[in-house]
Amino acid sequence: MLIGYARVSTPEQKLDLQKDALKSAGCQKIFTDKASGAKTERPGLTAALEHCRAGDTLVVWKLDRLGRSLPHLVETVKQLIEQDIGFKSLQESIDTTTSGGKLIFHIFASLAEFERDIIRERTNAGLSAARARGRMGGRPKGVDERKRKAVVALSKDRERSVKEICEIVGISRNTYYKYLNYDSKPASSKSSSDKPSEPIQPEEILPSFESKVMKVKLWLQVGNDNPLLQNQPLVQKAIESNVLSHFGMEKLDKEGYEYILTIPYTTDAELDTIIEQDIFVKAEELAANGHCFIEVEMFALDDPDRYW
Repeated sequence: MLIGYARVSTPEQKLDLQKDALKSAGCQKIFTDKASGAKTERPGLTAALEHCRAGDTLVVWKLDRLGRSLPHLVETVKQLIEQDIGFKSLQESIDTTTSGGKLIFHIFASLAEFERDIIRERTNAGLSAARARGRMGGRPKGVDERKRKAVVALSKDRERSVKEICEIVGISRNTYYKYLNYDSKPASSKSSSDKPSEPIQPEEILPSFESKVMKVKLWLQVGNDNPLLQNQPLVQKAIESNVLSHFGMEKLDKEGYEYILTIPYTTDAELDTIIEQDIFVKAEELAANGHCFIEVEMFALDDPDRYW
């Protein structure tokens, strides 16, 4: 039995051309979607795959109607072949029920495997390129120190509220208290002699090399390369529990993809390494193992211009 699948990207587009071609090819049943190929949820495709049985053939008008990417396409067809279901693309004249069609998809599979192998290299190369353009994680040291001194000085004015000080300096409430605690450590140390120690002026306080904290906002979404597996939610949860949970993960929306992370660090170089190796690379590895991909964006809550 030939089962057709047709898709257009927007509701305004028409399915008539694809449906006519599928009917002419002999498809007895046709499933459709009006959705972007980048979307994980395509109910028409899911229904078509569930309807296929051993000996059937899934037919599409063109390869890009089925696959969002080469790995996605290869994984989907491999799943079909394992279930003894054929695949045919009319425009490219590919038919996996023939020896020539199987050979073509063996080549495609090799290319997809190569692409998966270089995912981590692309991620690391992008981060290295960003650093080369001066986008080093964290704040410039001079700017941090000046703002810290301003916070210390303004906090001594009892007529000013915390909100007002934060607006003047341009920081968040969390950073305000971090600066005060940062300042209080040297000041709290007392001399062992009876003579009281001289008060420490803000200008005399040097940056501490003790552990600091960076709060960041992360947008991370997992896409599924294989709709037959439907494992995108599992991969998202795996990344949350095995990667993001190590950084005090706060999920802004139970069904969403936005998180607040708290990253402890001592130097900017260490912060970059944590973000690159302990968050991005590990999340990418978990996604690749589940035949998925990730899209990420991260920026510091204190300074949205600092992003990774």
